[in-house]
Amino acid sequence: MNKKIIIGIVIGFFSCLQTLFAQNIEGRKGIKKGERIIHKLIRKKKVPGIAITVIKNDEVFWQKGYGYADIKEKKTVDPKNTLFRIASVSKPISATGLAKLVEEKKIDLDASLYDYVPFFPKKKYDFTIRQLGGHLAGIRTYKGREFFNKKNLSIREGVALFENDSLLFEPGTAYAYNSYDWVLISLAIQEVLKTSYEAVIKEKVIDPLKLTHTFPDKNDDTIANKAVFYSKRGKRRFRLAAEVDNYFKLAGGGYLSTSDDVAKFGNAYLKGDFIPKEIASQFVESQKINKNLTYYGLGWESSFDTGNRPYFGHTGNGIGGYAVFRVYPEQNMVFSILTNVTNPGIEDELNQLIETVLSEVEKSTKTSVP
Repeated sequence: MNKKIIIGIVIGFFSCLQTLFAQNIEGRKGIKKGERIIHKLIRKKKVPGIAITVIKNDEVFWQKGYGYADIKEKKTVDPKNTLFRIASVSKPISATGLAKLVEEKKIDLDASLYDYVPFFPKKKYDFTIRQLGGHLAGIRTYKGREFFNKKNLSIREGVALFENDSLLFEPGTAYAYNSYDWVLISLAIQEVLKTSYEAVIKEKVIDPLKLTHTFPDKNDDTIANKAVFYSKRGKRRFRLAAEVDNYFKLAGGGYLSTSDDVAKFGNAYLKGDFIPKEIASQFVESQKINKNLTYYGLGWESSFDTGNRPYFGHTGNGIGGYAVFRVYPEQNMVFSILTNVTNPGIEDELNQLIETVLSEVEKSTKTSVP
């Protein structure tokens, strides 16, 4: 082999090693800075425990548990096994099931809900599955104590909570975020496939993506490794969260999962081979009202972070659980952060954590380019 070619190969090899080493050093800086934020949250008792999984370029970049899944038993958090209530992070999972049914031509996004659920009480205006998925249909959100529901309701029984109420506005003219939109979509899916919504999502999403630690929240004591769910009592104390039954709103906020499974799920969208691009784009890209972005697709938040980077994902805030899930296509990264406490008020800290990690990754990429 030509001597110049050999020298070129050797130089190229060491250049690649140097680049990888530099990226690893900068990446570790981001993780260490992020850990300081998490340790402070736990030290100040803003959360009992946190699980984080970050994927970059199809590989685990940062994965660790911090604090307690169970304070009394001093059971630590395991990001691969500890089950958290992911609340509205359930919506992207549901949206993926809906996308599969669109791909199979079993549901038309622009069809009326009444094509699938003819018994739903007639409203002043018609509305579509697409409008429901993007929170543009005018369905109301929780009222009274509905958010704290303790009854074991079926999806059909859950729909009865709001089915006789008027629409808030003419569909397509305004945006009103709620979980009842997705309760209706789940009912439509059940009616079309003549089987339980739970079974549909298991068949179309959970099993194919090998989400082996993602389950409906049925208050089932036989499910192992569930975190204890807490609420805040004062600034520095926790109490057991109120007992709730989330099964009827499974589609909008009723799943349990691990940070590992949620990140794996997000990574499937980066790979781009699970949902056809032309269908996925309808779900993860923001809807518009009069040409103005709603910053919400169909079951997915579609927005920009504090550094103005585009992402799609979801935030979840439920009884006994808070979650942040983001997919960054340009950075080829997924962030999955789960906690076991109601509304801890840590949005700013988690935004800072994500910004810190992304900034260090971006810095390493710039400095390592030859």
